[in-house]
Amino acid sequence: MASGVAISDDVIDHYNSIRVRQAGTEAGQRLKLVVMCLSKDQKSIIVDSENCLKVKDVGNSDVLKKILSKLPTNECRYALYDCSYVSRESVKEDLVFILSAPETASLKSKMVYASSKAALKAKLPGLKFEWQINEPTDRDASSLVEKLGGKDMVKSLEGNPV
Repeated sequence: MASGVAISDDVIDHYNSIRVRQAGTEAGQRLKLVVMCLSKDQKSIIVDSENCLKVKDVGNSDVLKKILSKLPTNECRYALYDCSYVSRESVKEDLVFILSAPETASLKSKMVYASSKAALKAKLPGLKFEWQINEPTDRDASSLVEKLGGKDMVKSLEGNPV
């Protein structure tokens, strides 16, 4: 708990679901994106179920565009994104922790999200990458590619060449 904000058990359950492939689970039923927000009373971090995506919800569309469409452009959010990409060595899938704190969000909201981030990440062990989205240019694929190792390392992202 940081800044007086608790983390709901549902957040941990969703993290475990997106992190571990359950035997017998259909590929389309796997989580692709888990979006989290502060509860209405601002006392806990909860799953924003309306904005979560399963692999089947993404289909053959522009995956990154679909992911970003679930992050409001005027409100802060946390997210876990199951990112697929091809590096120089191999095909990879990694969880990317996203903190979306747009310039248009309220200062109080940005402060609470920023001060609660460390406590949330501590409850979600094993995250290698963090993508912070503050301004419109951060929403570009090249911004994520840099976080994953840069253009020299990443050859394609979600099936699209970089």
